[in-house]
Order: sequence, then C-alpha cells, then structure tokens
Amino acid sequence: MEFSGKKLRHELKYYIHEHEGIGLRHRIRPLMRMDDHSIGTEGYHIRSLYFDNVHEASLYDKNNGIFQRKKYRIRIYNCSDRVIKLERKSKFNDYIAKESASITREQYERLAIGDASALKGESHPLLQDFYHDAVSGRMLPTVVVDYIREAYIYPVSDVRITFDKRLKASIQSMDIFDPDLPMVESIASPKTILEVKYNQFLPEFIQNLVRMSAHNRSSISKYVICREKRKSYAD
Repeated sequence: MEFSGKKLRHELKYYIHEHEGIGLRHRIRPLMRMDDHSIGTEGYHIRSLYFDNVHEASLYDKNNGIFQRKKYRIRIYNCSDRVIKLERKSKFNDYIAKESASITREQYERLAIGDASALKGESHPLLQDFYHDAVSGRMLPTVVVDYIREAYIYPVSDVRITFDKRLKASIQSMDIFDPDLPMVESIASPKTILEVKYNQFLPEFIQNLVRMSAHNRSSISKYVICREKRKSYAD
C-alpha cells in the first residue's frame, strides 16, 4: 500500500510486562531470526536525536491525534558512528512510512547545534526536505531517546517484532555519542514496549503468538514519553 508516494506498513504497539515478554521470546525464537544489528541475545542499543519546530508541531500532532504527521530524527546503533541515519517517520492514521538517508559525523555535529546548512545542496530528497523544513520551520533538537531493542524478523510480509526496554530520555546535553550522557528512566523497568510491524498481512501463526501475550493496543510514542519526561524533570 502507498500514500503520497510512500510505502506504508502496519504498526501495532502494546505494553507488556517483562515476564510476558520472556514467554513470547521463547515462542518466537525458533520461528524468527534476530535483526542484523543485534550484538547478543539482548539485542542492540538505539539512540535517536529528535527534532521539532518552535511550535512543537510533532509533539502537538501526536497528542491531538492528527491524521497525518511526521517526525525527524538522527539515529545511531550501539553508540557507533559507523552508520548515522537521518530518518523521517510519517504516520497516516494506522499506517507508517519510514525514510532514511546516511549522513556524516560532521553533518551530525552541525545539525545537533541547529545548523541545517550542513545539508544545503544535498541531492537526496529526504535531506533536501529536512533542510527546507528546518529553515522554514526553525527546527531544533529537542530530546535524545535511548533504549535497548530486541528485534526479530520474518521474511513473509517483512514482519518485525521488537521488544523495546529500558527507555530513557536525555535531561541536559543532547550529544548522542556521549557515553556518559545524563539520562532519566522514562518507563518503569517491568514494562516493555512490544511493536509488531508488517506489510500487507500478518501471518496467522504470528497473530496467535502476539494474541497470547499482548493486551489491548496502545498509542505509544517513545518520543512523546521522553519529551514529557524531559520537561517534567526540568520543571
């Protein structure tokens, strides 16, 4: 399925207790393989620097259930600068689209202080869009979102099941490469975020696995959770 030229995927989110997660992992491991970013059975470390404009449109649109919305972020894996991605995640009601483009460490350093000119003249459409939105909307870095992701994939319909745990938000600096970045826990540790993403359909055996462990779907945004945690900490 496509919308406005973007490939759309289904995205289902649930809060589950870590004990439920253990049972679900045992059931899916024989059937699905771990994501290539994984460096062990725990999965891998994700850090993302999110951007918003001076009117906090990304935060407002999510909290008010706007049908079509988008967020920009810079993402790294396992605190390495080997791969640095600028991403745009778009939401169209119950569907999502994600686009990404590689950037250099130097470009990251400039974007992290609000200098979008680092992308001026880039040919990649996403980098062009970010530059335009950053200049016209005065976009600035807002929060670093940090967590451990355990991800499993299944080739049919490009299914991904992820367990996101130990969610934290930055409270002072927003340097994603700082190993000692001050962070605050944003979700109590017994709680895990389960996400299920897929293209056209969800295979029946995966439906059954998730149904056994997950409760009601939730509208979960790690970005919003961490923005609000950062704000409350500052207050």
